[in-house]
Amino acid sequence: MAVPKRKTSKSRRDKRRTHYKATAPTTAVCSNCGETYRPHNVCAKCGHYNGKKVLEVKE
Repeated sequence: MAVPKRKTSKSRRDKRRTHYKATAPTTAVCSNCGETYRPHNVCAKCGHYNGKKVLEVKE
């Protein structure tokens, strides 16, 4: 089994991990109520999708 000869330094380890980043989810604005929502999903506030009422939302 391959075993490292030396301990990997924190600097070398962190340089390798520079691309592991958390990104904020993309959002869209509802054309009916102006609320932000995930793209390609029904607006949770008013129940509209693509300009049409598709879901009855309880308040």
